Amino acid sequence: MPTALITGGSRGIGAAVAKRLAADGYAVVVTYVSKPEAAAAVVDEIVTAGGIARALPLDTGDTAAVAAFFAEHMKDADLHVLVNNAGITRDGLIVRMKDEDFDAVIRINLIGAFVCLREAAKIMMKRRTGRIINITSVVGQSGNAGQANYAAAKAGLIGLTKSAALELAARNITVNAVAPGFVETDMTAVLPDAVKASFADRIPAKRACAPGEIAAAVSYLASDDAAYVTGQVLGINGGMYM
Repeated sequence: MPTALITGGSRGIGAAVAKRLAADGYAVVVTYVSKPEAAAAVVDEIVTAGGIARALPLDTGDTAAVAAFFAEHMKDADLHVLVNNAGITRDGLIVRMKDEDFDAVIRINLIGAFVCLREAAKIMMKRRTGRIINITSVVGQSGNAGQANYAAAKAGLIGLTKSAALELAARNITVNAVAPGFVETDMTAVLPDAVKASFADRIPAKRACAPGEIAAAVSYLASDDAAYVTGQVLGINGGMYM
């Protein structure tokens, strides 16, 4: 059975993607950092539904740990799909942003994704097939006040996607990105109602995106139907980017 690896798969978008790919017939591996119980719950739900899944710890900000993870857990797997979803935020205005807050977001959201992509590509190149899907963001396309670090990392992820797509296309490996807008997750649920309303006002569709809608886009890009799609950024934002 082909394997799909989803980094940061214990909640939100990552959890929705894991469940969707399991339903699509993949053996799913989800990684987590701080909430093993949440990752276990995702695995339990998949297994209860008849799928195959396991959860493993991985800090994508630790490049040596990422390389070791692939060597130990992915080398002998039929790795067909990598979804780079793990990420953090450390929001703040530029003039007040600490170096460590900028560095942490770049290290986990961009460098970590690069190392995962590199290690997955080594495996996929030998098999001459694969799908790599990077979860970027609408703010990587538009920018966002108070999120210079996050926007820079997500914009960098778009450049990484396009460059990797050019390098890997001849090996039958596609590399694409999904760029969500405002998504209903645990992170956004704690925002004040006024803030959520202000976001909705900026979205032509007048609502937030459900994680399952992002998962549907990932499912398409991982499928045979998207075999000729590479180097693309699929915006799922209700028209927000316009």
